Amino acid sequence: MSANPASPATAPARILIVDDDRGLAHLLERALKREGFIPAVALSGHAALDWLAKHPADLALVDLKLQDISGAELIQRVAEKGRGVPFIVITGQGDERAAVEMMKRGALDYIVKDTKFVELIPTVVNRVLGQLATEKRLREALTEHRRLEREILEISDRELNRIGRDLHDGLGQQLTALELYCAGLVTELESQAPQLAPAGRELGRHLRDIVRGARALSHGLSPLPLEGHGLANALRELADSTRLLAKIECDFVCSPAVTVNDAAVATHLYRIAQEAVNNALKHSQTKKINLSLLRARKGLKLTIQDYGRGFAPDKTPGDGMGLRVMRYRAGLIGAELDISARPGKGTTMSCTLRQTS
Repeated sequence: MSANPASPATAPARILIVDDDRGLAHLLERALKREGFIPAVALSGHAALDWLAKHPADLALVDLKLQDISGAELIQRVAEKGRGVPFIVITGQGDERAAVEMMKRGALDYIVKDTKFVELIPTVVNRVLGQLATEKRLREALTEHRRLEREILEISDRELNRIGRDLHDGLGQQLTALELYCAGLVTELESQAPQLAPAGRELGRHLRDIVRGARALSHGLSPLPLEGHGLANALRELADSTRLLAKIECDFVCSPAVTVNDAAVATHLYRIAQEAVNNALKHSQTKKINLSLLRARKGLKLTIQDYGRGFAPDKTPGDGMGLRVMRYRAGLIGAELDISARPGKGTTMSCTLRQTS
């Protein structure tokens, strides 16, 4: 939509006048021309429909009482055709109630036909167009804000993947080589210095634990390809690494098999699960976590449940960065995030995705 025509940076706004009073319509047309607008006149509802089928309009001035169809019906027909136009209602004295009802249906303002009606029209049109321009700028700013948020998440995910690969290919490989060297050393000690062999075997055991931990960390940062059955496999690895690193019971259930063919959707679901598990480990004091990925009505449901402290029904678990990011990720894929808990009974977080591709 065009902004206020007084601004030199924008094209003059195109205003459609819909009124079956020919004289009044042309008075309005001249008043709007003097203000720098581009007015067009339709002397009936059907004429307005024909004009809108061929031309765009920034704003319409619609008389509620047209002879062929009512102004309300005209607006409804335009909306049904997917060509919704912002509109101001024109009404006679005594019909203010009908105008107020049209405001509830989307009218931006209404003007009563009185002695100063024509003089008032340019002022009202300027104000409404300014409001529309402000709303458009706000929408654009919000769209840009959301684009930047998505870009930050994508960069973060790429960086996590890079760190995971570097950890696997760099430190992980070096630790594996060191474990193999230690195994060879133990073999030599068993034949040449048997009394030192137990210490060597203990060192080897610690190295194997470190290697497994590094591998679990690298897989968590850079999980397997997530499309298809990859999400289920990655969640299973998440449960395994949680069990290994946190030394608590952690199970994963996915029966029957669930596939997610959209890699972006799968990535967001995996990161949501990962953050929920981290929150449980940090805050719940739980000794057990259950993960599940199950088919739900027209979609799927990801659930992370712990058996820790929980919280009272009238309390919320806080609005930390992790929770905000989980909610944002859920919103990006059209999923619903729900968190429930009871004191001493643990917390359940579920992410329900209605449609999958």
